[in-house]
Amino acid sequence: MSQDKEPRRRFLRQVLAIVPAASTLGGASAVAVSQPAIADSSEPGKPRAYTPTFFTAAEWAFINAAVDPLIPSDQYGAGALETGVPEFIDRQMETPYGAGKLWYMQGPFHTDRVPELGYQLSLVPRDIYRQGIAAVNSWCQKTHGKVFAELDKKTQIEVLKQLEGGKIELDALPAKTFFNFMLGNVKEGYFADPMYGGNQKMGGWKMVGFPGARADFADWVDQYNVKYPYGPVSILGEKG
Repeated sequence: MSQDKEPRRRFLRQVLAIVPAASTLGGASAVAVSQPAIADSSEPGKPRAYTPTFFTAAEWAFINAAVDPLIPSDQYGAGALETGVPEFIDRQMETPYGAGKLWYMQGPFHTDRVPELGYQLSLVPRDIYRQGIAAVNSWCQKTHGKVFAELDKKTQIEVLKQLEGGKIELDALPAKTFFNFMLGNVKEGYFADPMYGGNQKMGGWKMVGFPGARADFADWVDQYNVKYPYGPVSILGEKG
């Protein structure tokens, strides 16, 4: 992410507009089927304590290492780790969305994706993560002698860039598909209401100046180019 405040804010505002809560691959809401989060008792600047229910220890280490460079924290706001994005993703895997029950999953399936036809693999979200993480860790082990989470930060970023560019051959699924799917979930977790596990302390909303679930904006409708002076409010009434 850029260290220049306005470009970073502009990027995140665009993300908020483009990916309100929808799954990048399936078009079905990823957050609408999750259960409300537990009360937040974490320290300032840290996500609350959480034990994953879907991801294994090795997969959990991968997720935490991978989401950090995608939306890192800086002097302007909290990043994916601080706002609990890994928790959001883990909890989504235990919903109908994670099992692919909200997707059309009848064949034919194709590994060579035709953009006009959308997602064409037989893998549901849980499989995408389980098989994708294993494949990336295997590639990292062969190429760098360590699994992804054990690599230094610079190498991790380079691996993510190679995944994004489709420059790594994965047996389980196309590298671009895995990267784009994970990136989409990271964006969702960063901007979803805190009740779904991510965006803890409404860090994502604060970054872009989004007021959240406040009920009344009538006094501000005609005040153009004026900064909204109140912090965000979550669906459950938490104030930021």
